[in-house]
Amino acid sequence: MDVSDGNKCYQFPKDFAWGASTAAYQVEGGWDADGKGLNIWDTFTHQGGDRVFKNQTGDVACGSYTLWEEDLKCIKQLGLTHYRFSISWSRLLPDGTTGFINQKGIDYYNMVIDSLLKNNVVPVVTLYHFDMPQAVEDRGGWNSEETVAIFEQYAHFCYKTFGDRVKLWITINEPYILAKYGYEDGVFAPGKSKKGFEVYQVAHNMIKAHAKAWHAYNNFFKIEQRGLVSIALYSDWAEPFDPNSTEDKEAAERYLAFHLNWFAKPIFVDGDYPEVMKAEISNRSKEQGLKSSRLPEFTNEEKTMIKGTADFFCLNYYTTRKIKCPSSENVPSYESDRAAEGLKDPDWPISGIEWLAVVPWGLRKLLGYIKDTCGNPAVYITENGFAQSDPPTFQDLQRWTYFQETLTEVLRAITLDGVNVKGYFVWSLIDNFEWTSGYSVRFGLFHVDFNLADLPRVPYHSAIEYSKVVKRNGLISQE
Repeated sequence: MDVSDGNKCYQFPKDFAWGASTAAYQVEGGWDADGKGLNIWDTFTHQGGDRVFKNQTGDVACGSYTLWEEDLKCIKQLGLTHYRFSISWSRLLPDGTTGFINQKGIDYYNMVIDSLLKNNVVPVVTLYHFDMPQAVEDRGGWNSEETVAIFEQYAHFCYKTFGDRVKLWITINEPYILAKYGYEDGVFAPGKSKKGFEVYQVAHNMIKAHAKAWHAYNNFFKIEQRGLVSIALYSDWAEPFDPNSTEDKEAAERYLAFHLNWFAKPIFVDGDYPEVMKAEISNRSKEQGLKSSRLPEFTNEEKTMIKGTADFFCLNYYTTRKIKCPSSENVPSYESDRAAEGLKDPDWPISGIEWLAVVPWGLRKLLGYIKDTCGNPAVYITENGFAQSDPPTFQDLQRWTYFQETLTEVLRAITLDGVNVKGYFVWSLIDNFEWTSGYSVRFGLFHVDFNLADLPRVPYHSAIEYSKVVKRNGLISQE
C-alpha cells in the first residue's frame, strides 16, 4: 500500500496518541516567581556575552506559569489526546533536593495535570529538560556521581506527588544534546568545554541516573500507579555519502553509534556502550598517551541495572545527514572519536533554521532501524518539527507540507514496515525560547507575539490542518 495514492483517508491505529510538546524553561517564564530556585539556563542567559541571540532569556518566555489557561485553550483547539511538558526541577525543589519543597511549584503542576485530565488529555511528563538546578550544578552537576542519587530522589518525589494521575513519564530529554552542546562544545548551559572528556562522563552519569529513576518507579510505584517510564533520545538518520563506499558506510554506522546507540544500546539492548564506540575511544586514548579510555566503563552490576530500563521508546527526530569519513587530527574530542562527518544534501529543502534540512523519509528509515536494533519497542515520536524564521508567516504552507510528508512516512513505517509507533508529538505547541536561537526561530503551532504584554497565542495554518488530522485520526490523500 502507498498511503499517498487514491482519494481517501488513511487511518492511523486506534488510540494513536496525537500530541504536542513543550519544555519548562522554554515556555514558563516566572524565572524567580513564588520561590523557584535558579537553574543553569537562568545563570547561562544572565551572563550575557552573546551566548544567546541578542542576549535573550527565558525570564518571561511565553508566560505559561501565569498563562496556563491560554496554553490549555490551544491544546483543546487542536483536539490533542496527549500533551508533553516538563517539570522545572528548581520550581519544585529550589536547591534540587527534598530538603526544601516549594508548595507553590507543586500547586502549579497539580493545576496543569488536573486541567489536562479534566479535558481528556493525557499528560506526558518529562522530569528533566536541560534545566538543572544551579545548586546541583554547583555540587558538580552531571559531572558528579552524586547527581545520580540526587536525580533518583527527585524522580521518586515526582512519582509520589503526581504519579496517581501521570502514567507516562520521561526521565531525561535528549542526553546526547546536553552532553555534546553543554559539555563538549560549551554552547548550551552550563557552558563547559573539556573536549573529549566531560562529554562522556556526563552521559555516563545520565544513563545511570535514568536507570535509577526507572527502578525507583518499578520498585515503589508501578504496581499501584500502573504507569510507564522511558527516556527521550535524539537522533538524526545517517545515510552514507557514497552508498558504494565502504568507508562512508562504516562512517554512517559510527555516526549512529555515537548518537542514538550511545544511549539506546545500554538501555534497550545489553547495558553497555556500542562496541565501535568503546574501540574507537580506547584506541585513540592510548595513542594520546592516556592510561585508560576517556569513555568510562560500566561495571557488570551497572550493566545489569541499566539493561531494559525503558517501557517504551521516545524518539526526537528533526533531520538527516549524509555521512562521509573525514580526515581528522588525533586530538581528544568527540568529533575526532566519531570520525564521521555529517553533511546536508544541497537538494534538501531547509527550514527557517540552517541546520534543519527537510528529510521526512529519514524518519521512516530511523524508525525501521530502531525496530531492528532495539527489539521492536513501542515508539512515541516525542518531538518533530519545522522552524520558521522570524518574522513568521501565518500561512505556513511549507511547514504544513512538511508535516503531511512526515506523517505519511510515519504511516508507511507502521503499515509497511511493522514499526509499533504509538504516537506523534509536534514540537512545539507554541512559539517559545529556542535555546541559543532565542526568539529568532518559531517552531510553534501557535504564534506568540513576544512584543505584547499578554503574549497572545494565535494559530498558524499548520495548527488548523493538524487539528483536522487529529480529529479524523488519519491523512487525506492530496491527489
